[in-house]
Amino acid sequence: MKPQIYQSLTEKKQRALKSFGVLIDPDKVDMPAIDQLTRLANEAGVDYLLVGGSLVVSQHLDECILQIRQQSDIPVILFPGSPSQISKHADALLYLSLISGRNPELLIGQHVISAPFVKKSGLEIMSTGYMVIDGGAPTTVSYISNASPIPSDKNEIAVCTAMAGEMLGMKLIFMDAGSGARKPISEEMIAAVSASIEAPLLVGGGITTPEKAWRNCRAGADVVIVGNAIEKDITLIKEMSAAVKEAAVSI
Repeated sequence: MKPQIYQSLTEKKQRALKSFGVLIDPDKVDMPAIDQLTRLANEAGVDYLLVGGSLVVSQHLDECILQIRQQSDIPVILFPGSPSQISKHADALLYLSLISGRNPELLIGQHVISAPFVKKSGLEIMSTGYMVIDGGAPTTVSYISNASPIPSDKNEIAVCTAMAGEMLGMKLIFMDAGSGARKPISEEMIAAVSASIEAPLLVGGGITTPEKAWRNCRAGADVVIVGNAIEKDITLIKEMSAAVKEAAVSI
């Protein structure tokens, strides 16, 4: 498949444009909620809808994506927490390698298991260096991965990890404080990582206000991804999206 989404991400980065992604966890939404969220995402000009989670025990991943498809042309990107979270109905897959941890299963082990299915899926595959940053509270991803996050005040570790991921061929770098983080990733860390790599930088976790989304973009995030805050207050979609787009204009 032609790398359309990756190409758009790199082109936007070159033009200093910022993107806003909304993370949808199939475990936490029903069909009416998906309808409402998709409608608001369309109205707000959301750039990407990410679907997935650390567990996804509801078994309606396909149904969730098809429901989105019926109402929106916004690209749907899988954000998988396990090899089983693959759906041919999406547009692309973040093929995550947990480069911040030392769990071999999440560095390469699960990829070996999922590779034949991913290859046949027809999805646009985007290798992604996934970095979990300490958000001040235990998260599902840190528990499931059995790996310690990067300390929030260790910018140099984050920088070196991102650089290593890029040099190993990762197309994207994703810094995540995790769902339910008490504190988001610092702007200083985002700026340091952004300055050290050429790959598009995705940032998520603990982003609860439009101002924080704006500040993350100003610091160097190319894509800001919000999930938990919107689950609590769906009306934030419009304000968050506007703040991200404003950050691009004001740079």
